[in-house]
Amino acid sequence: MAKKETKLRRSDFTSRVNSQKWVMSTLAMALSSAMTTPAFAEEVDLDTVVIEGDKSTAESNPYAEPDAPYKANHLSDNKRTRDIAETPQTMTVLTKESIIDSGKTELKDILSAQPGITLGTGEGGNSFGDRYIIRGYEARNDVFTDGLRDPGLITRETFALEQVEITKGPSSTFAGRGSTGGAVNSVTKKASLDDDFTTLSGGLGTDEYQRYTLDTNKVLSDDFAVRFNALYSEADVPDRDPAEKRRQGALLSAVYQPTDELSLTADYYHFRADDRTDPGVALDQDTNKILKYDYVGQDGLDFQHSKADIFTFGFDVELTEGMRLENKSRVGKTENEYIVTAYSARSAGTRSFTGWQENDYLGNQTNLIIDQNLWGKRHTIVTGIEFAKEEMDAGNYDVNPSSVAVDPYNPNNNAWSGTASRNDASTQLELKTVSAYLMDTITLNEDWEVFAGIRYDYFDYDLWTAARNGRGGPQPEMDRSYSDGFWNGHTGVVFSPWKNGNIYASWSTSSNINGGEADAGGSCGYGGLCSDSDGNYKSADPEQSTNLEIGTKWNLLENNLLLTAAVFQITKDDVIEGGNDSYSGGGSLNTGENRVRGIELGLSGNITDRLSGQMGLALMHSETLKAFDPADEGKPKANFAKRSFNGQLKYQATQKFAFGGVVTYSSGMFGGQPDAAANTDISIPGYIVYDAFASYEINDNMTVRANILNLFDKDYYTALYRGGSIVYKGDARSANVNLTYKF
Repeated sequence: MAKKETKLRRSDFTSRVNSQKWVMSTLAMALSSAMTTPAFAEEVDLDTVVIEGDKSTAESNPYAEPDAPYKANHLSDNKRTRDIAETPQTMTVLTKESIIDSGKTELKDILSAQPGITLGTGEGGNSFGDRYIIRGYEARNDVFTDGLRDPGLITRETFALEQVEITKGPSSTFAGRGSTGGAVNSVTKKASLDDDFTTLSGGLGTDEYQRYTLDTNKVLSDDFAVRFNALYSEADVPDRDPAEKRRQGALLSAVYQPTDELSLTADYYHFRADDRTDPGVALDQDTNKILKYDYVGQDGLDFQHSKADIFTFGFDVELTEGMRLENKSRVGKTENEYIVTAYSARSAGTRSFTGWQENDYLGNQTNLIIDQNLWGKRHTIVTGIEFAKEEMDAGNYDVNPSSVAVDPYNPNNNAWSGTASRNDASTQLELKTVSAYLMDTITLNEDWEVFAGIRYDYFDYDLWTAARNGRGGPQPEMDRSYSDGFWNGHTGVVFSPWKNGNIYASWSTSSNINGGEADAGGSCGYGGLCSDSDGNYKSADPEQSTNLEIGTKWNLLENNLLLTAAVFQITKDDVIEGGNDSYSGGGSLNTGENRVRGIELGLSGNITDRLSGQMGLALMHSETLKAFDPADEGKPKANFAKRSFNGQLKYQATQKFAFGGVVTYSSGMFGGQPDAAANTDISIPGYIVYDAFASYEINDNMTVRANILNLFDKDYYTALYRGGSIVYKGDARSANVNLTYKF
C-alpha cells in the first residue's frame, strides 16, 4: 500500500465549553432545589447504625448484597449459574459502591490496584491504552463488556459501570481464546422498569480536576424504560502538566418487556478521550537507577485520542418453566491513536512513540439455559454458540524532526516545531471465530455439587503487513493466513457440609493462538504473529495452559461478608517465544514452558455493623521451566509482582457520616518482554500507596464526598518498558470533592 500524507488529526472538542455550561447549569438548578428542602435535625442512635445499600431503588446494583454494598452476590454472566460463594474459582468483584468510594474513575487504575494484576507498557505494535497482566499473563485482549469480547486498546471509563468482574485462572471454556491468567468483564448500567430516578454529580479538585456525570432512568410505560448516563471530565495528570485527560461519554440503554416471559434490550455506548499521555520517566540501564524529572512531552505534537461507538442488542425469553433462551449481538468500532514523547537518557534527547489503530467488531452469542431435575438430580445446563469477527487496521505517524535535545529537569515543552503525518495502514488483520460450548452444574445432594464444561473454538486468521525497515533489518511485505481449532475444558467440585462455607477443587484449561494478541499484528514479542526461522506462520500449535486450584469460601454475618482463600498453579506449555527482536515476525515456536504458583485471599462485605471492606492478598512465584535459550530457564516472569495487596475499608460513624481509606501494595518487578523470562538487570521497586475518603449525607437527596489519592505523595512506578527506556510513574497526590444530588 502507498503511504498517504495527511495532516495530524485532532478530536473535535469544540462543544466542550457548551457541554460544560449545560452540565453546570443543570447542577446549579438541582442544588438550588435541594437547598430549599427543609432540613430537620435528628437524633442518631449510634448503636443502631448499620451499613445499607439502596435495595429499594432501581439504581441499586442488582448483583450486590442489598445490606452489604461492597459484596457482590453473583456475576452478570448467566453462564455462571451459581452465586460467587458457590462457584469453584477465584473471583474478585468490585461493586459500584466500592468503585465510587475509591475515587478512581479509570478502569486501568482500578485494576492495577487489585492483587495479582499488573500493568504492561504500550508501543511496539500495540497502542498506548489499557493493558493488563493477570497472574503474570498477558490479558489485554481478555477484556469483556456485558459478556462479549471488547477488542481494541482504548481508554475505559467507569461512569456507566455497575460492577467490574475479575475471574482468575485459565477459563477458555467461558471466554474463548486467551484468558490464561483470567479475564475482566465490565458490567454496564441497564434501563429498569422498577421506577424513575435521576442522579447528578459534580466534582472539583486539584490539578484542574472537574467531573460531571448524569444517570437518569425513565419508565415510559408498563413495559418500556430508558436509561441515560453521561460524562464530562477533564484534569491534568497530577504534578505532570501539561499532561492531561479530557473525556466525554454517554450510554443510552432501553428495555422492552411486552410479556413476563420476554425481554428485549438495546444500548449504545459513545466515548471520546482527548489526552496527552505521560510516559513517565527513564531508567539508567547501567545503574538501574530511576531518573526523576518533569514531563517532557512537546506542545503541538503529543496527543492520545480514544474513540468508541458500540451498539448492543439482546433478548431473553422463557420458553418453558426452567428453560430460557438468551441472545446478545454487538457491532462496534474503536480507535486509538497517539504521538507520545519520551526522554532518552542515552541520547540526552526525546524520542517519539507513534501509532494508530482502528478496530471493528461484530459478535453474537446465544445461550440456552436449562435448570431442571433430570434423572433424579438438579441439572443446570448451559449450551451455546458464539460468533465473532474482529478487524484491525494499524499504522504509525511520520514525525520530523522525531527528536529534540532537551533538559528533562527544565524542559521547554514548546521546543518542538516540525511536521507530523499519519501513514496508511501497515498492518491489517481479520480474525473470525466460531465457538460452541456445553456446561452442566449438577447438585448431587445437600453437600456435593459438581461442574463440568467443554468448548470448541475454530478460527480463520488473515494478517497482512507492509514491507518495512525493522530493527532486525528490512522486512518484506507479507500476507499470512491460517485456520485452526482447539478444545478446552473446565471441571470443579464443591463440598459444603457446613451451613455457611465450602471447600472446592477445580481444573481448567485455556488456549492462545499464534498472534492471539490481535492489536500487535506482526510484532512477535508483543503477542503478535510469530514465525519460525523459515518464515513458516502455520506450524505453531496453540499455547496450552492448565490451572489447578483448591480453595474455600465462607458466607458469614447473615451473608453480608464473604471470605475466600485459594492455592493455585498455572502451567503454560508450548509457549511461543518472541526472540530478540520484538518488532519482527521471528521467534521460536512452541519452545517455552512457564509456571505460576500462588495463594490468594479475599474479603468483601460488612465486617461489623458499621465497618465494610474489600480486601485481597496475592502471594505468587513464577518460573521459566523451558526456554529456547537455556540461560532463561529458572528466571521469573517479566512484569510480575510476587506480592500484592489491596484493602479498602469504610466506617459508617453515624447515619450520615462515613470515612475510610485504601492501601495498595506491590512488590518490585523485573523488566522484559511479555510472557518471557524477565530481564533481571532492570527492575522497579515495590511501593505502598494510601488513599483516604469521606462522605456526608446533607439530606435525603444530597451527599458530598471527598477523596485524597496518594495521601502521602509517594513516588512510585507501576510498569517497566521491556528495555527500561520507559518507567510508568504512578499519579502524585491529588484531591477532589464531589456533590451528588438524587431525585
